[in-house]
Amino acid sequence: MTTPNPDAPSETNGRRILLLDDEIAILTPMARYFHRLGFLVDMASEAEEAEALIAHRQYDVAILDLRLTKYSDVSGLDVLREIRRRNENTRVVILSAYASQAAEEEAIRLGADAVLRKPQPLPDLAQFALAHIGGVA
Repeated sequence: MTTPNPDAPSETNGRRILLLDDEIAILTPMARYFHRLGFLVDMASEAEEAEALIAHRQYDVAILDLRLTKYSDVSGLDVLREIRRRNENTRVVILSAYASQAAEEEAIRLGADAVLRKPQPLPDLAQFALAHIGGVA
């Protein structure tokens, strides 16, 4: 397998991705990376913001942080439920530095395609996203 080159021309043009993470230091570089790969990128730092985007757009891929701010009871799993309610075809990756075995099992039960540990190298995330939407891997 080759690693996606963010500076190379991309065959993913027109693919839409939703990125949800409450840490801007993670969210912004991830958004830039996927944009350079040719994705149409929507970012959200809160679950409610992500759910509003999901209500108006269809996504090829969503990368969701499992645990969001400590001030909210809403998690990436709640956003996953909303994605599945609206579009079964969206490929979903849950990211977490804190995922328990039970949380991982729940994410898979709810329809996540993968649960990956943070930190995850951006080329590996892109490789996974491209492979699951039928893009160049």
